Amino acid sequence: MKKKTDGPSRATADSLWKRCFQCKELFLFLLPAILLILVFNYFPMYGILMAFQNFVPSKGIWGSSFVGLQQFERFFSLPTFGSLIGNTVKISLLSLAVNFPIPILLALLLNQIRGERTKKAAQTFVYMPHFISVVVAVGMINVLLSPAGGIYGGVCKALGIKAVNLFSKPGAFQWIYVLSDTWQHAGWNSIIYLAALSSVDPSLYEAATVDGANRLQKIFHIDIPALIPTMVILLILNTGNVLSVGFEKIFLMQNSANIGVSEVISTYVYKIGLKSAQYSFSAAVGLFNTLINFVVLLLVNQISKKVADTSLW
Repeated sequence: MKKKTDGPSRATADSLWKRCFQCKELFLFLLPAILLILVFNYFPMYGILMAFQNFVPSKGIWGSSFVGLQQFERFFSLPTFGSLIGNTVKISLLSLAVNFPIPILLALLLNQIRGERTKKAAQTFVYMPHFISVVVAVGMINVLLSPAGGIYGGVCKALGIKAVNLFSKPGAFQWIYVLSDTWQHAGWNSIIYLAALSSVDPSLYEAATVDGANRLQKIFHIDIPALIPTMVILLILNTGNVLSVGFEKIFLMQNSANIGVSEVISTYVYKIGLKSAQYSFSAAVGLFNTLINFVVLLLVNQISKKVADTSLW
């Protein structure tokens, strides 16, 4: 019996190695990518140990003392813990609610343009803001919304309204962040939806035309159903970043007047980790952020698998 059980398994292993050897050129092409991922993604993960230590740079990771969950307990007991989580979740959910559907609508509109040159020109126009750096984009926003010499200030002056500094208004900060993100990235984010629409069988449109369907009916009955699998996958990926609000833009837009609503986890980690040199504490906060995102990703993926029969795995 032992020979019978070992025989097929050994033959399968030999066959696998044989196939791998036959495709050795492909594996050689794949090797640089694997090394890149190992060096920059997996090898640095041993730094997670700092979250459970009282890390001292002179002693290194292996020489520093372990303190268990002390850094996490310290974070949970912070007076600002609730506001940090609340600000991060509010900005993230508002951004998701606004910036998730707009690229879909934009892709549907661009797909309706019939002239090829006009369509390319429109696509180029809406893609261009994506290539503006974050620093330049925030500078442009500051100039445009300046109450003294910006467009906003000019409009208020023309209407006889007193212009206020919107960056100093806590209630306006989140909307400025989200809407400027919409302007900058909606066009670029619509590319994947346009790619999905380009794969729709043209015979479906022809059949719909024969049946007397107008453009709006074609969008609802052909385009949107074709986009649903892509929409679900991107929604899962976006919800997996619910606590990952971009650091650069938030930090550049922060000031003493809006710090109460603009202080998020990423900016807090920067301030305590690099500026205050509290490496273990910042590592614990960052690890907590990552774990929450991972749990949310798993939950949303499982819900999507049951409800829409579409998931990442």
